[in-house]
Amino acid sequence: VQLQASGGGLVQAGGSLRLSCASSGRSVSNYCMAWFRQAPGKEREFVVYISRNSITYYRDSVKGRFTISRDNAKNTVYLQMDNLKPEDTAVYYCAATMRAVAISEYDYDIWGQGTKVTVSS
Repeated sequence: VQLQASGGGLVQAGGSLRLSCASSGRSVSNYCMAWFRQAPGKEREFVVYISRNSITYYRDSVKGRFTISRDNAKNTVYLQMDNLKPEDTAVYYCAATMRAVAISEYDYDIWGQGTKVTVSS
């Protein structure tokens, strides 16, 4: 399976963006799918996952602002990001794992290319 992330861009603080992660090949419903992000000069960090049975888990700093969803018909996972803050600025990556759930990047073995999100103050 290959993952293609898109939807990044420049937005003002308080604005919204929706990222997409399209899969070619095996269905996203067969994986635990996640979003990670890497801010300039920082390590990549976990943002959220959605498991095969649709359990979701968010890092604290995005709870109530970000929403992950999956469209099996389109074989795509989305990340709706609302009330964006400058500290959300990062390159966002989607990833897939056959594990039931995972928050470590080392447990994900399929990665899409990043999509850049810039939030201006």
